[in-house]
Amino acid sequence: MDVLAADPSLDAPSLAPAPASAVEVTVLMPCLNEARTVATCVLAARRFLEASGVAGEVLVADNGSSDGSQELARRAGARVIQVPRRGYGAALRAGIAAAQGRYVIMGDADDSYDFSALQGFVDALRAGAQLVMGNRFRGGIAPGAMPPLHRYLGNPVLSFVGRLFFRSEIRDFHCGLRGFSREAMNRLGLVSPGMEFASEMVAKAALAGLPIAEVPTTLRPDGRDRPPHLRTWRDGWRHLRFLLLFCPRWLFLYPGLLLMLLGLAGFAFGAAGRVLGVHSLLFMAAATVLGGQLIQLALLTKWIGIVSGVVPSQRWLARLSPFLKIENGLLAGLLFILLGLAASVGLTIDWGAAGFGALEPEQTMRVAIPAVTLMILGAQVAAGSLFAGALNFNWASAERSGTAGSS
Repeated sequence: MDVLAADPSLDAPSLAPAPASAVEVTVLMPCLNEARTVATCVLAARRFLEASGVAGEVLVADNGSSDGSQELARRAGARVIQVPRRGYGAALRAGIAAAQGRYVIMGDADDSYDFSALQGFVDALRAGAQLVMGNRFRGGIAPGAMPPLHRYLGNPVLSFVGRLFFRSEIRDFHCGLRGFSREAMNRLGLVSPGMEFASEMVAKAALAGLPIAEVPTTLRPDGRDRPPHLRTWRDGWRHLRFLLLFCPRWLFLYPGLLLMLLGLAGFAFGAAGRVLGVHSLLFMAAATVLGGQLIQLALLTKWIGIVSGVVPSQRWLARLSPFLKIENGLLAGLLFILLGLAASVGLTIDWGAAGFGALEPEQTMRVAIPAVTLMILGAQVAAGSLFAGALNFNWASAERSGTAGSS
């Protein structure tokens, strides 16, 4: 439907384009088949710029619309760029790269956000905030604007996880209307092509220590005549998956450390005071091995994130990097294996000296279980070191050939 033709009141305001060097604010809208609403959103944004006296532009990053959204956006006064790579994040990344404004305010082109009420974002950005998030729960959610599953489960849970993982005070982690300093955002190196781009932006901004503010934002039912691009379970999982990948200490490291400490404490009690029975030692061994695996997974996940560019390098990891070499990992693994073998050999010698079977089974297992545990841990450390080295080598080779990050 041609919104401009259907409603004469939507004629584009006479806002003269500002020189690129003078643009303060770019209002950025990702777009994929939004013919019913894109012109309304563009016109609202242009009217805001005109009424507030802000030197700005409206930029539509079109992601391959087939319904004429591009022409409608141009007629409404937007600058339109074509983004061949599909995805919410891909469209926004291209839009940020093409933006001329010092600040960028982004929002969906589905008419669910009020682009005529952006003054709070501009004021917060001018006051020094590098990222300004809209808060729909403070501003108001109109009936039917947000599915109950999103309002009472998805958004609160993901926002809680984001606050917990990244020590952020943001209450609406996934509001689609947000503003930011273009320069600061470019420094973060955002890479996600899909819906998880929204989580990546906030997570990296929090980790980088950027000043973050929130302003109340209203949400109203969108003007689409089709289902939204957002898929509740698929995209919710993609957001959660990204948060876990970005901060694996909660998924792997903390549970791994807890299990490892539990297992080692059990071994200490079992070896010293024989408080625990041999059957309990088996559970302590399982806790130690599983804890070691989880700790290793935490380190490997963090390493994968760093070499792929998703996660920024950490200072503590930079300090440890001289010691985190394949050779050191192999030596540590070999040391554990040799200690386990030495205990096993000593047990075999004692078993033979006692007449091949004279030792009590429980006495034997109190040595055999820790010995086997050491050998398993050694094999894990050695295998993990080789895997990290292979990952680093393959990624470096892909970067040299120009294929890294192309999928």
